[in-house]
Amino acid sequence: MIDTLNRTIRTVPIWPLYTVGALYPAWLLWQGLSGGLGVDPVKVMEHALGERGLQLLIVGLAITPLRLHAGLNLLKFRRAIGLLTFFYILLHLLVWLVLDVQILSQIWADILKRPYITIGMAGFVLMLPLAVTSNNLSVRRLGRRWQKLHKVTYVVAVLGAVHFVMLAKGFQIEPLLYLGVVLLLLGLRLRPRRRVAPT
Repeated sequence: MIDTLNRTIRTVPIWPLYTVGALYPAWLLWQGLSGGLGVDPVKVMEHALGERGLQLLIVGLAITPLRLHAGLNLLKFRRAIGLLTFFYILLHLLVWLVLDVQILSQIWADILKRPYITIGMAGFVLMLPLAVTSNNLSVRRLGRRWQKLHKVTYVVAVLGAVHFVMLAKGFQIEPLLYLGVVLLLLGLRLRPRRRVAPT
C-alpha cells in the first residue's frame, strides 16, 4: 500500500503546491480590502499568515518522521514547503511592519521590549540563510555543511511555536498544542539506536 502510494507521489508535480500557496495570501488580501475580515483586517491578516506559516513549518517537520516511521516518502515536496513557509512568515512580518506598526522607531522598540516579538524576529532571521540556500547550487557548494545548516529549521520551529504561545493572551490550549506537536515531531526524528547483543 505504502509502495503504491509512494509511486503515485513520484508522479505528482510540485508546481501546483506553489500555486495554491500563493493563492491564499491573495485571497486574504482580497477579503481584507472587501471588508470580509471584520473591523480589524490588518490584525486578522497578520495572525492568519503567521499561523499558516507555523502550520507549514510543522508539515515540513513531519516529512522525515513520516518516512522513518510510516515509510511515506514526501521528500520531493520539502523544499517547496520550506520556501512557502518562509514566504508566509515574510508576509506576516511585512503586514506587521507596513500595515500595523508603521513607525520605524516603534518597531525597534517593540523588538527590544516585547519578548514574543524578539523571539519571532530571531526565528525569522534564522530562516534567511535557509531560504537563500534552498537551491541546487547551494546544495552542491556547501556539501555536508548544507545539511548541518538546515538543521537550524528545528530551532526555528521551536521559536515559532514559543512566539505563538507568548503571543496568546491568557491560557489558550491551541498555541500549546502547536508547541507540543513541534516537540513531538522533533522527538520522532530521532532514530532508535540498535542494541548490540553481548558476545
